[in-house]
Amino acid sequence: MAGALKGRGALSQPPGRFDKLTQTLEHDGWYEDEAPDKRETVVLPEPARSVISRNKSPDIHFQASINPYRGCEHGCIYCYARPSHAYVGLSPGLDFETKLFYKSDAAKVLESELAAPRYQCAPIMLGANTDPYQPLEKSLKVTRSILEVLLSCRHPVTITTKGALVARDVDLLAQFARDGLTRVMFSIPTLSNDMKRVLEPRAAAAGARLKAMRVLADAGVPVGVLVAPIIPVLTEHEIEAVLEASREAGATIAGYTVLRLPWEVKDLFREWLAEHFPERAAHVMSIVRGMRGERDNDPDFGTRMHATGPVAQLIRQRFQLAARRLGYVADRRNLLPTNLFQPPRRTHPQMSLDLPL
Repeated sequence: MAGALKGRGALSQPPGRFDKLTQTLEHDGWYEDEAPDKRETVVLPEPARSVISRNKSPDIHFQASINPYRGCEHGCIYCYARPSHAYVGLSPGLDFETKLFYKSDAAKVLESELAAPRYQCAPIMLGANTDPYQPLEKSLKVTRSILEVLLSCRHPVTITTKGALVARDVDLLAQFARDGLTRVMFSIPTLSNDMKRVLEPRAAAAGARLKAMRVLADAGVPVGVLVAPIIPVLTEHEIEAVLEASREAGATIAGYTVLRLPWEVKDLFREWLAEHFPERAAHVMSIVRGMRGERDNDPDFGTRMHATGPVAQLIRQRFQLAARRLGYVADRRNLLPTNLFQPPRRTHPQMSLDLPL
């Protein structure tokens, strides 16, 4: 097992599940250079044929989503999106947080999709897979370009992020909010900077997320908090504190998820536990498995987000009690109006049959 790299979440580079060839390195006894203590980030454009993805999962609060980026530099070790890198022949480990792709033509493709005669408006989620406000967004502005297109069409949009950069776009989001067309959810699993440093290495500090939350709330943008994921032993004791801090920062909506470990993520998480919390690793995994039917992961709809069993029930009760005491309302991110949507005008000569008078 490799040691931790500064600013990175994963410790290793396991092959993707679709790899047909796996290489094993063996030391031949000759001199070799020391392993680097850091790994540079590589960013490449990824042309998109379409940008809107459709969701059919019954336990997710949206039907449509857009992911401006593939991979995520935040490096959250628990990220359920890590296995998606295997679809492009890359590792869900260090590749996921160091080999990143962006949809350079996202705004143009989105305009075309929204203009399609058969398009049916439904709230679009930004941040369903990887974070739309990861560090790349500061310079690339793909997410902002998407918001500009949606705003011009008065299209409802919801956002989930761990990034404080979302406050940069308060000018656009405030305009959405005037028509009730947006919600912004901040994912905050811990208020501890020490825990964040190893759990979510390059995500914004909790304090920065709370400040961004306050900026949006003061501008009239509805904001909420996702205590996600709740990790037994390591972060579950912070449920009430996260809810309280977020409420003070203007959050009115609250939700939560319990740690889930799909596919390769379970091995990466075990490796991470052994490196950073060796004395608690066995205890953490024992409780995780107890909430997942004695498995590392429960993929079933209806139970995968909140888990089952006595510990999961206690977490649910604690969350509901604290949320009720603090005056949160239920998470209804999908209840945004769609009747204000106006398709973008078609400008291509072959896409219009308008005749001059």
